[in-house]
Amino acid sequence: MKGLIFCEFLEMVEEKFGYETVDEIIEKSNLPSKGIYTSVGTYSHEEMFSLVGQLSVNLKVPVSKLFYTYGVYVFGVFGKAYKDLIIEHSDAFQFLSRVEDTIHVQVLKLYPEAELPTIEIKSQGPHKLELIYTSQRKMADFAEGLIQGCLNYFNEDASINKVGLTEDQTQVLFTIQKNV
Repeated sequence: MKGLIFCEFLEMVEEKFGYETVDEIIEKSNLPSKGIYTSVGTYSHEEMFSLVGQLSVNLKVPVSKLFYTYGVYVFGVFGKAYKDLIIEHSDAFQFLSRVEDTIHVQVLKLYPEAELPTIEIKSQGPHKLELIYTSQRKMADFAEGLIQGCLNYFNEDASINKVGLTEDQTQVLFTIQKNV
């Protein structure tokens, strides 16, 4: 997992809960990296699970909710930093339906070794989008947050339904329904 994801996570934690919380979760997580990340470095996704797990213990908030919250947050950050990749899309559905063939292509140009999830469009209409998220990292809650962040970015009101297609949650169906 790219260090940029770790850096932004720690930035969010500091912004919302203070530097002391960042320091404490790093210290208690017993990380191989010691919590020292560079945006271009690559780190085990297990470190992210350790950090989020420790934050969950500290705040008494479920891990799933923290991953979701981080997904919403990081889409906002990326929306500002990579605006050129987003503004060419007219709405959230168009953007989400093009993640695999535009955004992921660009990410792989920058980071050829990146291990990205796959996003397959199952069906698409003007008010409903179904996509299948597949990842060995099992970060569907983070993906759901990214979807919500995308909806927020485009100022769209929609509901998101998440259904596991595999028992281990490596494959999840998201149904996004615009509230019209």
